[in-house]
Amino acid sequence: MSESSPPSPDKTPAVEPELAKTERTGAVEPAGDAKGKPDGGRESLGQLFLHNLWAANTFTVTVLAVVLALLIGAVLIIVSDPDVLATYSYIFARPSDAFTESWILVSEAYSSLFKGAVFDPGAISAWISGDGGWKPVFAPISETLTYTTPLVFTGLSVALAFRGGLFNIGAQGQAIMGVVLAGLAGFLLPLPPVVHLIVALLAGALGGAIWGFIPGFLKARTGAHEVINTIMLNYVAMYFLGWLIVQRGVQNPDRTDAISRPVDPSAQLPRLLGDDLRVHAGIIVAVAVTAGVAWLLNRSTFGFELRAVGANPDAARTAGISVTGTYVMIMVIAGALAGLGGANMVVGSTANALTALVVAQIGFDGILVALLGRVKPWGVLLAALLFGALRAGGNTMQSFAGISLELVTVLQALIVIFIAAPALVKAIFQLRAARAARLQTSMAKGW
Repeated sequence: MSESSPPSPDKTPAVEPELAKTERTGAVEPAGDAKGKPDGGRESLGQLFLHNLWAANTFTVTVLAVVLALLIGAVLIIVSDPDVLATYSYIFARPSDAFTESWILVSEAYSSLFKGAVFDPGAISAWISGDGGWKPVFAPISETLTYTTPLVFTGLSVALAFRGGLFNIGAQGQAIMGVVLAGLAGFLLPLPPVVHLIVALLAGALGGAIWGFIPGFLKARTGAHEVINTIMLNYVAMYFLGWLIVQRGVQNPDRTDAISRPVDPSAQLPRLLGDDLRVHAGIIVAVAVTAGVAWLLNRSTFGFELRAVGANPDAARTAGISVTGTYVMIMVIAGALAGLGGANMVVGSTANALTALVVAQIGFDGILVALLGRVKPWGVLLAALLFGALRAGGNTMQSFAGISLELVTVLQALIVIFIAAPALVKAIFQLRAARAARLQTSMAKGW
């Protein structure tokens, strides 16, 4: 055997420690001090912003979901207009006609949506020049806040039940019972102004709480599923309202149709911007209640028990938490919140008397608001604000752009679909998977 000759120093360079580390771990270390980052490895504010801008966090997914919904809504606007659709029959001959007409239609529709929900630049210009007053400037935001107020309460009702592991489909029925008791207290009880309003609101909360107690008690004692019970109670409340408003002493004696006596002015919420604008003090109550629910969930003992039961009822029971009692309390509080939403429909500026449709669809819309708000109190408030803006702007879009109001409902549904499917938004916009996984985990905890 021949001895191996030592390696030649001019042919085999020494292996650097960093390269050996790279070969062992497969990681590539960036060159430069502190990995190329200022301040000893810490990213600057601008770098952090750019790093998280295209990540699947809650804010990005929500914004992109709204953008996707608006894009699909633009396609539906174009398809629903026969005049614009006709320009696509000769698109290869004159493509500018189709694109120009489509842009004009969509821009007019969405500009009308914005003008009816936020502000109208023309009204602001007229106010500044002295040709108009200040009320047209604040009219759009007034309508938005008016539609937002009851949705905050019903959204909080559904979200609170979600956090406790219950699916409260009965916010509609609870809101109906809230509007019934609030309306009865509003025109049957002769009370001083401030006291009368407080009693009417408390009566509305009581009506919803009673209607929430029934499915909560059945869930706790018999195991009856709350979805079935609340759906059935929705119909009971609806037909009870229809029967009640035609009874003697309740029906308006000056009317022959199904409408109750008007609520006394002493029981109505004061308007914030004068009698010509509909926004009322209910929005202040809604913000205060949102803060209260946030404190209840995150700071109180009952909130901890509620979240524990929602996460794992068996583990909560083992820890000594009364699961049955928590179920009942969850539904009672959720019902009271929905009842307050219903009360706002009759003691606010939407209506001043009971009718068969006085509650509209605020209970069912509250489910969408809760989902869009990630079942978190402040998220629900922002989601309700978005839905209120869509509703207020949709009325203007229908009046000035000739777009069907049902299209606004389609936009709401599309937004919720994309919000509820963050993986879809991530796949479309190629958001980073690591952030998306964290988002899905947080959503699972919220449910």
